[in-house]
Amino acid sequence: MKIVSMIRAEFARLTATRMAKLALLALMIVPLLYGGLYLWANQDPYENLDQVPVALVVDDEGAQVNGAYTNYGDEIAEELLDDGTFGWSRVSANSARNGVSNGDFDFSVTIPADFSQALVSSQGDEPRQAEVILTTNDANSYLASTIGETAIKTIKASIVQKVNEQAAGYLLDSIAEIRTSLVTAVDGANQIYDGAAAAQDGSSDLADGTAELAEGTATLASGLGELESKTAGLPSQTRQLADGASQVSAGNQKIADAADAVAAASDDFTSTLPSVRADIENRLREQGLDDGQIARVLAALDPLGAKAQQVNSTVQSTTTQIDHLSGGARQVADGADALADAMPALTSAISDAATGAATLDDGAHSAADGAATLRDGLASLVDGAGQLRDGLQDGVDRIPDSSKDLRDQQAKTIADPVDVSTAAVTKAGTYGAGLAPFFVALAAWIGIYALFLIIKPVSKRAITAMHTPIRTTLAGWLTPALLGAIQMVALYFIVSGALGFGVHQPWGAFGIMALSSITFAAIILALNVWFGSVGQFLGLVLMVVQLVTAGGTFPWQTLPEPLRALHFAFPMPYTVDALRQFMYGGNYAAAGQDAMVLVAWLVGALVLTALGVSRMTRFRTMRDLEPSLIG
Repeated sequence: MKIVSMIRAEFARLTATRMAKLALLALMIVPLLYGGLYLWANQDPYENLDQVPVALVVDDEGAQVNGAYTNYGDEIAEELLDDGTFGWSRVSANSARNGVSNGDFDFSVTIPADFSQALVSSQGDEPRQAEVILTTNDANSYLASTIGETAIKTIKASIVQKVNEQAAGYLLDSIAEIRTSLVTAVDGANQIYDGAAAAQDGSSDLADGTAELAEGTATLASGLGELESKTAGLPSQTRQLADGASQVSAGNQKIADAADAVAAASDDFTSTLPSVRADIENRLREQGLDDGQIARVLAALDPLGAKAQQVNSTVQSTTTQIDHLSGGARQVADGADALADAMPALTSAISDAATGAATLDDGAHSAADGAATLRDGLASLVDGAGQLRDGLQDGVDRIPDSSKDLRDQQAKTIADPVDVSTAAVTKAGTYGAGLAPFFVALAAWIGIYALFLIIKPVSKRAITAMHTPIRTTLAGWLTPALLGAIQMVALYFIVSGALGFGVHQPWGAFGIMALSSITFAAIILALNVWFGSVGQFLGLVLMVVQLVTAGGTFPWQTLPEPLRALHFAFPMPYTVDALRQFMYGGNYAAAGQDAMVLVAWLVGALVLTALGVSRMTRFRTMRDLEPSLIG
């Protein structure tokens, strides 16, 4: 029998009756139903998240922010309701709790009463984290709970961005105010510097002046000290002088009194001379002297009278001088007495002046030292003021001068500093398209597995009559391979047409689908030839193992270590990888390598099948003679 004849005979058997045709049709559409319905159901679930019922509870009481009332809970609630990502319903806490419990809501989000107060607490002395409560119920849907956790992270990120933007804006405004204050401080520091420099100049003059003053006060104190020591005996000396002057005055007074008496007597004497002359003249006349004699006697006496007048004049003049001397002596005595009385006060004043001069000298030296210290201190002050001015100016220079609009933009950037820009090497497009390679590969295996429920692995008649293992193997393989290829044609059009998943390389994608199907047919054929009904069961086990190791949903690296080692041990992972490359426009060379692995599996399975058929042509076992458990 030829290969075509054997294939025709098998098809004739499969379509011999109406029921056989229905069975063949039903098994042919199994992979279409599996792959098509599953991918249709998961075509793009994220587009329908607005149908997921979620309870939103807002108990926030708000808070005072910069003197104004703000309720962040209401703001977030409005954003969530307007966004419409989920089917939000704003309800009470009791309704949310009951709804999540009985399944009316898949999960709930609660914004507590102190939410706003907690958000603004960072501006006070007791900062704390704000809390958003996610309530889930895995009995409703585990994936819904997972989606809820993702949603709450998104809400948290939105809250953080809002709060960070406000905090950054407040911080930037404060920095701008600080800069303004620093500019004012720089002006003040300049004034301080100028004033300190002027004070330094004045302090130098003051130091020089106080130094000269100290020298002068030292000289004054020395002179007054010497004066004090030299005038210490003046009170007793002036008292002695006063006493002596008094004695002189008293003696002079006695002399004056005697002189006055002499003057009076002299004056009396001279005043009597005319009468005496007349009396002499009269007596001479009485004695009988003539005028000539009288004249000669009087002429002899007249010089005596003139001399007496002259002596009297001298006496009177001398008496006057003595009186003046006595008066002067009296004045000197009175003055000496007054000087003696005043001298103790004078010497006391000189002593006080000396003491004061010494104190003044000490003070002047202290002032000079202080002025010098002040001068040196003001030099340090000038340096410090300069450093203060320069430091403040440096602070001003380091803080950029920004406008309100710029600070608002900076606050937004600080709150959300990173913008994720996706640069995908390849892109599936939708969730369903991302799962398609895995479920197409799985559907190909299921389709072939289902066909072997009614297809005979090899013709026992041909084995007995022909003894040609290769022809028998090819005939046994080509029947399910052709039917599997037909399944893949239909599944391809469902995936790319009905579901609308994009395929960058249609022929490559279909080629991998067809290659995978005929490879799976060869593998299951080999299992059936070698193990019979047990081999069919092993095909199911092998499908389950590949289901979990193919990495169709989560990356294969996340598998447990024992299963991770099996990822490259079976053909289905290579089908999944090759389909991804051709569907998403990836690395076609890698897809070619995957195809080579599938071809190796195909050839290896056919060789094993041929060996099994060869064994059957030489001898039969009891298992070969027993009817199949499957049919």
